[in-house]
Amino acid sequence: MNKTVYKLRPSDYWRIGEHENWFADMAAKGFHLKKMGLQFVKFVKGEPKELRYRIDVSIEKKITPDQIQMYAESGWDYVTSNKYFHVFSSPVERNAAELHTDPAEQSYTLKELDKKLAFNAGFVAVAMILMISMLFAIWFLDGTPIFVLVEGMAIQQTILAIFLGYSAYTSLQAAISIRALRKNLIEGKQIDHHAPWKKHHRFNSIIAFLFTVVVGLSAIIPFVQLVKMDTKTLPEASLDLPFVRLADVEQNPALVRVESSDTNDDVDWANSYTYYWSPFAPIHYETDENGVVPGKMWKDGSGEYSPSILTRVYQLSIPSMADHLISDLIKRYKYESSDEDFVKTKHPTFDLLIVHEEEAMKEVFASKGKAVIHVRYYGYADINSIIENIENKIELILE
Repeated sequence: MNKTVYKLRPSDYWRIGEHENWFADMAAKGFHLKKMGLQFVKFVKGEPKELRYRIDVSIEKKITPDQIQMYAESGWDYVTSNKYFHVFSSPVERNAAELHTDPAEQSYTLKELDKKLAFNAGFVAVAMILMISMLFAIWFLDGTPIFVLVEGMAIQQTILAIFLGYSAYTSLQAAISIRALRKNLIEGKQIDHHAPWKKHHRFNSIIAFLFTVVVGLSAIIPFVQLVKMDTKTLPEASLDLPFVRLADVEQNPALVRVESSDTNDDVDWANSYTYYWSPFAPIHYETDENGVVPGKMWKDGSGEYSPSILTRVYQLSIPSMADHLISDLIKRYKYESSDEDFVKTKHPTFDLLIVHEEEAMKEVFASKGKAVIHVRYYGYADINSIIENIENKIELILE
């Protein structure tokens, strides 16, 4: 039984002369063409033979039996087809005449394909413009590209867009190349049936490998994020985890927890923490905690004193992103506050410390090395209490 072998195509499908030469070289090594695919070609291992190969172009994807018979009578045996390209072979000793002896006449076989590829290239170009516009909005509409990168929300889409962009480039190149080939034929220039293929083969192999690895990894990212994401109820006792607790800030033994009536999945969503993962933030927590001090009222008389705290904690893969992430967090969550409300403060522990105070709302952004913590607190505790707690917790992320 003859062995079947699959090999990566040496170049793009419109490089007709390179494919013809490659098929001949493979036959000389005992690999005989059986079928062409989008990226790979199927060969059958056999005895080495001296064969000539020619590719005939037609707008029709299927070649008729009459055409096959006509070429067979001229000494050419039909082998296989791929899209608009039909491959024929002939033993060298048969000395069969060329399929096309008049280049100008052969150029007419490319006319419809030229139009089709030009239309395809235009369509793909418009689609790419729309996709780039969508990605631009995701990355830059809020002016927070580092935040988007760290959250991992658009990594896969961006990699796929690069892959599609390369596909759009090859579609445009195909349209240009077929038009150039048609022009050369009109001018009487024959197709070079012995065009060298090794250089493009190396390039195609590298590109195919890179895209296979990168696109494959990007496809895994959303599944890893989904599997690793986990939400749990915050235990009332302090955790050895790197986020600030409401009780540690309030320092009031009368503080009690306000439990949410929504306990889907056995989680108290008013007092919970969620773990996230992304390639650029392998450790990422978001917490929400709410309490009440019975008998104590808000100063404006709006009701019983009910402090709350929200934290965001990041351990970054690249420490140099820390300050940029803080800048993006401020942009994303400043709401109606102005940039002037966020004050940069010197502190011996942190690389960067920014505070924001508005009546009962206090907000702190801090970074040290690869660690970033953002705390938003509503209550009457002093902001220094928040900073001291962040100072203690941030060390846990650096471990």
